[in-house]
Amino acid sequence: MQVACTKGSLVVKVNMVFVIFFLGQFMHEIQSLYEVVIVGAGPAGISLASEAREMGIASEKILILEKAKDHSWSIRKFYPDEKLVMANYKGIDVSCSGSLCLSDSSKNQTLDYLGESIQNYGLQVLYNHSVEEIKKLRNGQYVVCSGNECFVTKTVAIAIGVLGRPNRPSYEIPSDISAKVFFDVTSKMITGKKVLVVGGGDSASEYVQYLAQKKNQVSLSYRQDRFSRMNDINLLTLMDYEKKGLCQLLLGTDILEIKKNDNEISVLFKNKETLIFDHIVYALGGTTPKNFLDAIGIKMTKEGPEVSDFFESKQEGIFLLGDLTAGKGGGSINLAFNNSHKAMKQMCQMYLDCPSETD
Repeated sequence: MQVACTKGSLVVKVNMVFVIFFLGQFMHEIQSLYEVVIVGAGPAGISLASEAREMGIASEKILILEKAKDHSWSIRKFYPDEKLVMANYKGIDVSCSGSLCLSDSSKNQTLDYLGESIQNYGLQVLYNHSVEEIKKLRNGQYVVCSGNECFVTKTVAIAIGVLGRPNRPSYEIPSDISAKVFFDVTSKMITGKKVLVVGGGDSASEYVQYLAQKKNQVSLSYRQDRFSRMNDINLLTLMDYEKKGLCQLLLGTDILEIKKNDNEISVLFKNKETLIFDHIVYALGGTTPKNFLDAIGIKMTKEGPEVSDFFESKQEGIFLLGDLTAGKGGGSINLAFNNSHKAMKQMCQMYLDCPSETD
C-alpha cells in the first residue's frame, strides 16, 4: 500500500496517515505491499536488499529509501578518492558468508560494485526520500513515511550511517573562520597550504595522507599520547609520513581555542603554545541519530542500540544494520554484508515468506 498526496495538501497527508494507522488498530489484516522497507542505500542497506532477492523475495516487494541523491552517500562525501577500502578492517579477518563480498578496493571500485549490485538484483531505490516517521500497526506491520508518501511493510531495516552528522569540537568555531574549517576533505580542494587535522582515528590518518599528497604542509593534533584506534596500515603509513617529513604529529595536544589571525587561523593549545594554519580539518567521528531512534522507541546506550544476535531491535520487526550496530571500534563493509545476510535469514524465519530460505 502506498499513499501519495498532492503537493501542498498537508492536511490530506496527515489524514491519510491517520487512516492507515486507524485501520491497522482495528483490522486484523491489511494488504502489505512490501516485505521489507530499508532506510538507507549504503553497503548495509544494499546488501540486505540483495540478500532478500537471494531468498526469493520479488524486487517489487523490497524498497530502499535514501535521503541523498545517490547510493552510498557517506562514502562519496567523506572518503578521499585515494582511500583504500579494506576488506579486513583493523586487522579483523572477515570471511564472506552472504551474497556480496569485497576485496581491498579503491573508493570508485567500491561504489561501482555497490551500484552494480543495485542493477543486477533489480533493487528499487527511491532517492531524496528522508524517512520522517515509522509507526507500528495493530497487526504488527509498519507504516514508513517520507515526505508525501507512506509505505506499509511487514519489516523495517534501518541501515543509516553515522558519518553524515560529524562530531564537532567542544570549543566554538568562530563564524569569521568557518569557511576555512572542514569536516571532510572532499568539500574543497586544498593544495599548498598549512593544514591542521584534528583527530586520532583512521579518518584522521587518511586525511593526513590525502592532504600531504596534495602538497600541503600537514600537522595532526591528537589529545592522547599514542594512537589506539587506527588500523595497522593507517598507523604504519602515518609513522612513515612523519619519518619522511610529510607530516608533523602533535600528540598529547588539546586545543583550547581557535580564532582568526589576519587571513589565517590561530590555534591555542592547553600548553599555551599557539600555532598558525590556513585550514583546519576535523576527523572526530560521527554521531548516531539518537533522536530518530528515540522517536520509534529504540533506546541508545553508551555501547549503541540494544539488538539481538540477529540485529533485531527491541521493536519486533525492526532491524538495525551497518554503522549503527558496528560498535565503537567500527566495522568493515564485508562485516556489514555478513550481518545483513544473518539478519535476512532471521527475517525469513520470523516474519517473511521467503521462497528460497535455507538453513
